[in-house]
Amino acid sequence: MSPALQNDLLTRRLREREREKEALLKFPMEELVDIIMDVGFSCDLCARCCTRAFNGHVLLLDDEAAWIADWDPAALEPVPVFDFCDQEGTFYVSGYTIRTLQDRDGSCWFLDRERCRVYEFRPRVCRIYPYMLHREPDESGIVDWRQISGLNQHGQYHGEISRDNATLIARDVIAFEKAVLEHEIAFLEYTRSFFARKGLRHVRKMYDTQIRRLAQGISVPVRVYSHGTFDQWVTDGKVTRRMGVK
Repeated sequence: MSPALQNDLLTRRLREREREKEALLKFPMEELVDIIMDVGFSCDLCARCCTRAFNGHVLLLDDEAAWIADWDPAALEPVPVFDFCDQEGTFYVSGYTIRTLQDRDGSCWFLDRERCRVYEFRPRVCRIYPYMLHREPDESGIVDWRQISGLNQHGQYHGEISRDNATLIARDVIAFEKAVLEHEIAFLEYTRSFFARKGLRHVRKMYDTQIRRLAQGISVPVRVYSHGTFDQWVTDGKVTRRMGVK
């Protein structure tokens, strides 16, 4: 792909995130408040949401990743979904997640006998769960706003939530989703600049090659965007270790 087309690719993705942020900020808060009140979710301590088998990975913001790195460095790893791969075989991801215990369900590193060891200091996404506000495809591939994760698959529903409480939850949800989009926008801006400075480009064929190498247990380099720069990691799909900052 030529540098011009490469720039267009990154710019297009950047503009998509910027448009989603604009749409998020225009979403009627009262609509989200009504949904939260109608759902009336309450946790029943089933711990299903604390596993990747049910819920995918936990998305950490920079301050949360920094706290976890200081408190328990072994708990941190790059987000397992790679955004780009350059012609040299290095993957690029937009942030960090919490490592799993490597059990059958992919339980959170901090889960102990179905209880969170850091509940008081849990990440924001855990605090607002199961509420969300972003666009994603449904089972039919139709992209629309999603406000609830795992509806009727865990927890208790239709409990009473006051409008004041629901409003506080809605504000936290919107603030979190805004922070996530701003982080992704910063990641795309920095990656575009980094590629231009280093003469790099995203190569789909190399991406696929490195995915196959991971499946074979071969280590590949990963650059993780955090605090305005890239941290360097190496992973073989099971063991992931930090190398430094680039």
